Amino acid sequence: MEETPTLIIRNGTIIDGSGGQTYEADIEVTGSKISHIGKSHRKADYEIDASDRIVTPGFVDIHTHYDAQVTWANQITPSSCNGVTSVLMGNCGVGFAPVNPDQHDMLISLMEGVEDIPEVVLSEGLPWTWETFADYLDTLEERSFDVDVATQVPHAALRVYVMGKRGASREPATSEDRAKMAKLAAEGIQAGAFGFSTSRLLQHRTAEGEPIPSYGAAEEELQEIAGAISKIGRGWLQVVADFGESQESEFSMLKRLVEKSGLPLTMTLLQRDSWPNEWSELLEKIEAANTEGHLITGQVRGRPTSTLLGFELSENPFLGCPSWSEVATLDIKAKFKVLSDPAFRERLVNEPGGTKEQIARYRDWDKIFLLGNPPQYEPLPESSIASLAKKQNTSPAKIAFDLMMEDEGKTILYHPMSNYSAGDMSCVHSMLQHPNTLMGLGDGGAHVGIMCDATDMTHALTHWTRDRTRGDLLPIENIVQRMTYNNARAIGLNDRGLIRAGYKADINVINYDQLQLDAPKIHYDLPAGGKRLIQKATGYDHTILSGVPVWVNGNPTGQLPGKLLRSQ
Repeated sequence: MEETPTLIIRNGTIIDGSGGQTYEADIEVTGSKISHIGKSHRKADYEIDASDRIVTPGFVDIHTHYDAQVTWANQITPSSCNGVTSVLMGNCGVGFAPVNPDQHDMLISLMEGVEDIPEVVLSEGLPWTWETFADYLDTLEERSFDVDVATQVPHAALRVYVMGKRGASREPATSEDRAKMAKLAAEGIQAGAFGFSTSRLLQHRTAEGEPIPSYGAAEEELQEIAGAISKIGRGWLQVVADFGESQESEFSMLKRLVEKSGLPLTMTLLQRDSWPNEWSELLEKIEAANTEGHLITGQVRGRPTSTLLGFELSENPFLGCPSWSEVATLDIKAKFKVLSDPAFRERLVNEPGGTKEQIARYRDWDKIFLLGNPPQYEPLPESSIASLAKKQNTSPAKIAFDLMMEDEGKTILYHPMSNYSAGDMSCVHSMLQHPNTLMGLGDGGAHVGIMCDATDMTHALTHWTRDRTRGDLLPIENIVQRMTYNNARAIGLNDRGLIRAGYKADINVINYDQLQLDAPKIHYDLPAGGKRLIQKATGYDHTILSGVPVWVNGNPTGQLPGKLLRSQ
């Protein structure tokens, strides 16, 4: 006898993740899987009327840093409240396993420096109930979440575990070191990791300012690790690298990794102001490599990498000013009181902005804008702080100060740091149409006080298919496919990403006409009272994980069917 469905979604407009045309149908869910698609005359205990709503697979985010958050939290926000039902952690070579008992502080310093998660939060929150990578997975196995969680073996942690301070100091690995790292990486994949990640980016530094342990690792080391993983028969390589003047040699090395191991490789792809055409040159190389039969993808973001600036945030344009030290450690209420003093304001806005690096990061006035609510991620050049100051015949510092003082000192400025060299997102439009790119780089769980790009998927769904006014739109079917099916297949999650009978019932029911990101806000809900930016959205009627509603109309249901995923 056929089982009675546990959930029925009726009358929805289905965008099924395949890239094909939308259609209207009912969806029956039995247990954790989709059991039937078509007109349903049956009844279920839980029914959703999706009339005038779109219905999509749950989003799959392949670039997050929730490695710490999943050890203390069950709600994996801000991803889970933005339609994401599966996350891949352990990117950029950083994570917390494997680890020797005397190396906890090393990995905390690494994560604090690279991913902007405060030391006090990690020291207070991490339980450290593991040593090996398999132990770490066993710890996560005992927990439940509002998303499914997948992991990768991080190169920096692996290097420190095997080589100790020699690894942290980036000394060359010996043949014995390489053999141990290769063996442990393969064991991590065998235990259930979905890949191996490494960073070759100089800007990735520890809290003490030292380059990440994996920076400059020899090709021989990477080849041996990749070779050991390839023998397991699954897994991918995730890489973030400096290119620039070394573009030819660096890409050739990555291509050799793929050629010799047979593993797929994904690499971060952004438009940098210092090399504005590099992304397109790399895409040409990626396309050529795929034509030769290799599997390399450029991992792209659907909007700029952005630094958010504000008096309540970790960064603002006055950090380098001498007078800022008088308010730096105050909470926002006390800080706002001091900043409201006209004499203090006058002194602060007329002081020098700090070092050359600080001025470039916090005072690039031509590319700093009011973020707004709803947020605007493709603002016009004439709305920049520099342009506003010129129109008002005043200084950019005064304009920035006054804007950030709005809403009791909680208003946020937006500084696009990549993908905005031309003053618009035309490069992103091209990246999102390329067959050899994946949508990722949201960095959920990281950079908690300066950005909130984990909401990029909500933004992509609204901006690129409905709201953009500064260039062409993209088909909603293609954007949904990128956020669901393409990402799921790329990492080997073959049971989700499509609305089809037999697939996992990870589903979003969305009021597309009303879908809108809110402005990000600071919450003090991390361990030790640490702060982080959370950005919610209006328009997600239901987010369903394994057949269970986990978010309804912007509120968590308290149901936690999410679990650790192990590669198979």
